[in-house]
Amino acid sequence: MRRHLAPALTAAAMAGVLALATPASAVPADKPTVLSSWTQTSSASFNAWAAARGNQARWAAYHFNWSTDYCSSSPDNPFGFPFQTSCARHDFGYRNYKAAGTFSAHKNRLDDAFYADLKRICAQYSGAKKSSCDATAWTYYQAVRVLGVSPENAPAG
Repeated sequence: MRRHLAPALTAAAMAGVLALATPASAVPADKPTVLSSWTQTSSASFNAWAAARGNQARWAAYHFNWSTDYCSSSPDNPFGFPFQTSCARHDFGYRNYKAAGTFSAHKNRLDDAFYADLKRICAQYSGAKKSSCDATAWTYYQAVRVLGVSPENAPAG
């Protein structure tokens, strides 16, 4: 009986060694799928990204870039409208798709997701305040559409 267990134990031990031999820096194969799921125009996509942002340690193996400068040189909360988190998600998409080398293929969707996020914020208001928010959201959207820098147009540095 001992002989029959030895090959099974050896195989199990080898599997354990191979599992431990995986480099700590290995990125899960589904990273592009996760990144895509967090950068869509839907509120579900925004909510999933926000939940992940709140628990970044859970996603550490993916090596996402969570850094942000929020709304860059524009106000993060213009006229009191809370755009800061939407700007952070937009930065997340830009930084991670640039790192993946696929930014150009995703830029328009990232900008559209940003605008969808801003419009959801504005939907909370009514009357003149909603009109003001919508106009501000449109301005921010147009700014990223025109000024959002693709890697091939980025200044050297």
